[in-house]
Amino acid sequence: MTCRFLSLTSEALWPELLQMLADRGNPDQSVEADVRAMLDAVRKDGDAAVLGYVRRFDCPAMQPPLRVSPEAPEQAAESLPSESLDCIRQAADNIRAFHEAQKDRSWFLTRDDGTILGQKISPVDRAGLYVPGGRGGDTPLISSLLMTAIPAQVAGVSEIAVVTPPRADGTLNPHILAAAHLLGIREIYRMGGAWAIGALAYGTESVSPVDVIAGPGNIWVTTAKRLVQGQVAIDMIAGPSEVLILADASANPAWIAADMLSQAEHDALASAICLTDDEALARAVLDELDRQSAALPRADIVRKSLADWSAVVLTPDMDAAVALANRVAPEHLEVLTADPWALLPRIRHAGAAFLGPYSPEPLGDYFAGPNHVLPTLGTARFSSALSVQTFCKRTSVIAASRAFAAASADAVARLARMERLEAHARSMECRKQ
Repeated sequence: MTCRFLSLTSEALWPELLQMLADRGNPDQSVEADVRAMLDAVRKDGDAAVLGYVRRFDCPAMQPPLRVSPEAPEQAAESLPSESLDCIRQAADNIRAFHEAQKDRSWFLTRDDGTILGQKISPVDRAGLYVPGGRGGDTPLISSLLMTAIPAQVAGVSEIAVVTPPRADGTLNPHILAAAHLLGIREIYRMGGAWAIGALAYGTESVSPVDVIAGPGNIWVTTAKRLVQGQVAIDMIAGPSEVLILADASANPAWIAADMLSQAEHDALASAICLTDDEALARAVLDELDRQSAALPRADIVRKSLADWSAVVLTPDMDAAVALANRVAPEHLEVLTADPWALLPRIRHAGAAFLGPYSPEPLGDYFAGPNHVLPTLGTARFSSALSVQTFCKRTSVIAASRAFAAASADAVARLARMERLEAHARSMECRKQ
C-alpha cells in the first residue's frame, strides 16, 4: 500500500496523526551555521561573495553582472508560444483582481473637540522577491513570481527586485523572464539560495537593500529569511507544502487521490491527508493512490511523501473530521462534501479553503486569484496568506485639538508620574499654560 490508513475512532487517538505531522515540522538545524556564514560573507564582501556562491552551487562559469540585461525579459517573451503568454496573462489578471479587493484604505475619525485620529496606509519603498528555479531551472516557479509581485504592485511598492537562481549555463529560464516582462518588472538578478537573501537584506554593490522579502524557498532560503528577519520584514517562515481533504460519501475517490498526489509530487516532505467518515471511500482512495501514483513522472518523490507524511484517515463522523482538521491547521484545505458551504463557518484554521469538487488545490496554485504563498506546519492557527498587506505599513495619525490636550493634561501627567516619568508629565502640563 502506497499510503498509510488510520482509523481514529475517538479524539484520544488523534495523537497518532498529530505526532506524525509534528515530526515533519522539525527543521534541519544543521544548515544554520552554514547559512550564517553565507550571510556574513555577503554582508562583508558583497557581490564578490554572491558571485562565489553562485559559481559554487549553480553555475561554475558565472560571470558578472549579476543583474539581467534590460532587454532580456522582452526577448524571452518573444521566444515563447503565444499560448503560453496568454496563460500567464490570464493568471495574472485573476490574481490582480483578487488582490485589488484586498487593499486597505487610510481612515480618520474626528472628535467633537476637533481632534483628528486615524491610520495612514503606505507601501514600503522596496520589495525583494525570491523565485525558486527548481531542478536547475527546468521547473521554474512562474506562479510564485506572479503571486509575490502582483500583491506588491497592487500595494504600490515603487521598486521590486527579483532574485532567482541561474541555470548551469548562467541563463535564467525564459518563462520566468517572460512573466517578469508581462508584469513590467525590470530589476532581476541571477542568484538564488541563502546568499541571494543576504544580498536583498544587506545590499551589495549591485543590489540595493529592500524593506520586505517574500517568496518560497528550500531550507537554506527559509533559514536565511528567518535570520535576517528584523533587518527586513519577511512574508513568513514556510515549510513543505501540504493538503488536507475533508470528504464524505458523495466525493469522487479518484479526484481525491489526484488532489493528494498533486501535493505529494512537490517534495518528499510534502503531506497529503484525507479525512473521511466513510470507510468505503477511504479504501477506494487508497486504491486510487496506488494506481495513479505508479504512472507519475515523479513517482519516487510521490511514494516517499505518501509513505512518510500522508494518510487516509477514517473518523467516526464529519464533526470529528472538522475538529481534527482545525487541530492540523493545514496550508490547503479541500472540502469535498455534499454541502461544503455548511462546513465553512466551522473551519477556523486553514491557509486557504477550497470548496466543492471543482475547486482542486492546483486551481488556487496557479489561476483562481487568491495567493498561494500560505502558512504551513500548523501556523495557519495564527498567520495568513501573503497579501497586499505584506507590503504595507500602518502609521497612526494623531492631530489633537488645544481643547483635548488641555482637558487630558492632568490625567496624562498622573499616569506618567505613576511610571516615574516626570518629563512626560511636564510635557503635557505645559500645554495648559
